[in-house]
Amino acid sequence: MRHPTSCVIAFAGLMAAAPTPALAADHAVAADEVVSAIETAFGVVPGQRRNHTKGSCATGEFVGNPAASRYTRSALFSGAAVPVIARFSLSGGNPMAPDTARSGRGMALEFSLPDGARHHMTMLNVPVFGAAHPQTFLDLMRAMAPDPATGRPDPDRLREFKASHNPPSSYANAAFWGIHSFKFINARDETTLVRWRFVPQDGEKALSADELERAGAHFLEKALIERVRRGPVRWDMMLTIGTADDPQDDPTQAWPAGRPELKVGTLSLHAASPQQGAACEGINFDPLVMSDGVAPTNDPVLLFRSPAYAISFGKRLSGN
Repeated sequence: MRHPTSCVIAFAGLMAAAPTPALAADHAVAADEVVSAIETAFGVVPGQRRNHTKGSCATGEFVGNPAASRYTRSALFSGAAVPVIARFSLSGGNPMAPDTARSGRGMALEFSLPDGARHHMTMLNVPVFGAAHPQTFLDLMRAMAPDPATGRPDPDRLREFKASHNPPSSYANAAFWGIHSFKFINARDETTLVRWRFVPQDGEKALSADELERAGAHFLEKALIERVRRGPVRWDMMLTIGTADDPQDDPTQAWPAGRPELKVGTLSLHAASPQQGAACEGINFDPLVMSDGVAPTNDPVLLFRSPAYAISFGKRLSGN
């Protein structure tokens, strides 16, 4: 299963990776190249994120399932409540992008562990990414740059994606995937290949064509705030257990159906707000910030994200 246009939606989730040897022999993609290409494609709002610029904040807690200790020694799964700061976002660089756009949604989480450590997860509402290497993502961003003659990207490139992705009715009704493969390491230093996703307890629901027309340009944040006022909004963290034969360094490839799955925790959000001045606004959700017991694979896109995030974050802090 491949989603060749899904990389359009995902810089906040996916703008980084060390090149593989084959790529390095050809052209080692630098993080600043990718950031510059995104700036050209989306434009720049000074002091803001380069992609997934429009966002909302939320706070709550995560309670992990101690049964996960079979696979990982991470304190995330001690069974104790772990404070969480969440950010929900739309792809693209426009802070006023309409929520009715058939573009990607992101969920980024920062977990505050008892020892003062942090753990980050950055996820998308699609199960696989569209670029296996940084070069592919860079080429796409360049292709998305506005045509000088029209001031717009080629509409034919985006038609397939827009025609097949209706937005969710609420962030609370969207599932979010970790996209990449990761390693869980238990107390005996045994390693297990895993992927994860967060499944909404409210159920998944996309807007119909009629609902899309009536929704308004900025309904997602309002819907999230109103939903948490009625009570906690929750997602189950589902873990998929991989095998040595499953692709672990290519986020464009889905794993075969039938892999063992188990629920390893529940995310509960109790409050939500606009992002300006809120806790999530200043966080650099670097996906390589991980607790002991969780480690990255050699996925070049995953590994590249940290330096690219750092460049974007530095520009944001400087007001550029």
